[in-house]
Amino acid sequence: MTEVTYRIVEHDGGFAYKVGDVFSETFPSHDAALRAARAAAAEQRVPGSTEGIRYQDAQGAWHDETARGNDRPNAKVED
Repeated sequence: MTEVTYRIVEHDGGFAYKVGDVFSETFPSHDAALRAARAAAAEQRVPGSTEGIRYQDAQGAWHDETARGNDRPNAKVED
């Protein structure tokens, strides 16, 4: 199972949550960023519908896959 970790960090004069190298919007306080990260992590766990997806990798090749709606990552929040 894939794992997604939301980390609370100082960012742009406030706080944000970060997943990998991607930052959320900036929040005025650590607590506000933590609440937003918890809400985003909860959304990651919600099952959806099975659908076909198409994406381009870093080398420019296109891939077609089926994304199962019940294949959700384990999402956690570290502050």
